[in-house]
Amino acid sequence: MKNIILMGVSGCGKTLIGKLLAEKLDVTFFDGDDFHPEVNVEKMRSGEPLNDRDRLPWLETVAGQIEEMDRGGGGVLACSALKQTYREILQRADAPVTFVYLKGERDLIARRLAEREGHYMPAELLDSQFRALEEPANALTVSINQTPQEIVSEILHKLGDKK
Repeated sequence: MKNIILMGVSGCGKTLIGKLLAEKLDVTFFDGDDFHPEVNVEKMRSGEPLNDRDRLPWLETVAGQIEEMDRGGGGVLACSALKQTYREILQRADAPVTFVYLKGERDLIARRLAEREGHYMPAELLDSQFRALEEPANALTVSINQTPQEIVSEILHKLGDKK
């Protein structure tokens, strides 16, 4: 439970939930979006979805961050980790990880994205995120159809069950 990766499509609440969860666990929060190279950010900002070739260097950087996080006593990391192959790259980090999948319906997430300001990921890319998403078999799955506090409580409960 030391290293938690909150995963899911853009707009599912990874950053908000991650910050709240990290606060409850008294660990540091890291946002995977902060590790994208500028070329990826510009590509997404222009409305073009990333492909696997774009994501690979980013995923390797995030895996390195997980190792740093582990050396620092653990933490919470927000990272879309949409495909199983991406999660395998993150699991190759020399640190144990627990994936928490923030699962939500497309319409709910689309409404949230429409209200979001100041993020480079345009709402128009949501469908590409859902197309790329391979729902994880080995993650704690939590519905986002509840308040942020309820989501965090459910995650903490499920993490407790996993110990």
